Amino acid sequence: MDDVPMLEMRGVTKRFPGVLANDRVDFDVRTGEVHTLLGENGAGKSTLMKILYGLYQADEGEILLNGAPVTITSPTEAIQHNIGMIHQHFMLVDTLTVAENVALGLPSSRGILTDLDVVSARIVALGEQYGLTIDPDAEVWQLAVGQKQRVEIIKALYRDARLLILDEPTAVLTPQEVDQLFATLRRLTEDGRGLIFISHKLHEVLALSDRITVLRQGRITGHTTPHTATRESLAEMMVGREVKLAPDKVAVTAGEPALVIRDLEIVGDRGNVVVDGLGLEVHRGEILGIAGVSGNGQRELAEAVAGLRHVRSGSVTIAGRNVTNHEPAAVRTAGLAYVPEGRMKDGSIGSFTVAENLLLIDHGDARFLSRGLFDFGAIRAHCQALVDEFAVKTPTLDTTVKSLSGGNIQKLILAREMSGTPEVLVASQPTRGVDIGAAEYIHRRLVEQRTAGTAILVISEDLDEVFALSDRIAVMYEGQIMGIAEPAATTREHVGLMMAGVRPATG
Repeated sequence: MDDVPMLEMRGVTKRFPGVLANDRVDFDVRTGEVHTLLGENGAGKSTLMKILYGLYQADEGEILLNGAPVTITSPTEAIQHNIGMIHQHFMLVDTLTVAENVALGLPSSRGILTDLDVVSARIVALGEQYGLTIDPDAEVWQLAVGQKQRVEIIKALYRDARLLILDEPTAVLTPQEVDQLFATLRRLTEDGRGLIFISHKLHEVLALSDRITVLRQGRITGHTTPHTATRESLAEMMVGREVKLAPDKVAVTAGEPALVIRDLEIVGDRGNVVVDGLGLEVHRGEILGIAGVSGNGQRELAEAVAGLRHVRSGSVTIAGRNVTNHEPAAVRTAGLAYVPEGRMKDGSIGSFTVAENLLLIDHGDARFLSRGLFDFGAIRAHCQALVDEFAVKTPTLDTTVKSLSGGNIQKLILAREMSGTPEVLVASQPTRGVDIGAAEYIHRRLVEQRTAGTAILVISEDLDEVFALSDRIAVMYEGQIMGIAEPAATTREHVGLMMAGVRPATG
């Protein structure tokens, strides 16, 4: 590696109204290395990278590339400085081909005439060089998720990016696709490129990184390497205290099935079948985790169980009651608690207060009424007890929910849904977008609910979460269950194959 880093960010400070997002941050990347930027949500990682990519401008500090100070005021200037960014959510036009997406925004070598044949030839060459094989003539909408990510990387390489920012690049990939991506990233570093890797998946951070820098509340709190760090030590650096990455689970003998799904068929928003003949049973006292890449029918399944989406055929039974195509209120009366994946869109009302959100379901309960009117004393006592029990950090019960952090909104929803004695709990993406401390707490509460005898269906794209929580794992692919396994008797690789559509062999 060169003595002079290819990137130096010195004393970078960025303020927003009421928030110090980056506080005199120093960060550097050397030629041929992967330097991971690790931290909880809100730690300042994205702000720092947006400054580097020209989306924000720093209030203080400087950026040096190969030892020379530079000013980057737009993504166009960042690209001109050979900086590329691979976003978590792909920036591709689905109706265009791979070659057309790569060529977007670039001048043609033939003036006013297109040169897609030249672009295609270069795409093929880059693919062969870095293990990113892709058909330049394929339309993007036809590609699998992992292939779309290849296009994003090729776009950056086509523009000769020497420094690549990778923001949660593995979020929607199977384990096998992650392995392929890491092989490509190592080839890039061997070619003298520098990579900035942002991820919350600690085992991936340890597998890929050369160096790791941890941000907490806008400040650098530590530097380490995979040789001296563990998942536990990284989590502690991120949060500032010891974190239990997997909840303690006491042995529970599963009871009878409380959620029974038979031959379920659901039509999606585009008129296509998204759940195809699916059958499942979830027993009292167990957590059944559903693993799968996003877009394979998980969301529609959860909505159908909750009464929020029409079922074309098949049945859903909760605690012995057939609730197929019943209204959500009737499904809840049957014993369902539901934590939806969209906590602001479906799980809460941002303009309502904490107390109002906690009472959304139970506002008609006799406990909170006196002579037909609200008993506000009883309501506030109930809501305060839930806030205390579930450690919801809020200034007051009258604070609007949109003012809370994502983790506290999620804890509020859990508090509301678990405040009764549900027969079945469906939790969809229960820790998506929350910090590691809140995720630890949510996992513990789910396990406690399991111990209390509730049948729990957890739907998650985070395979670490699925393995940590589940008593059994079911894998969904294109609306079907590919297989069911116990975490102790399977591997991430085996589950990953099922996530990619490969059915397990039967002996």
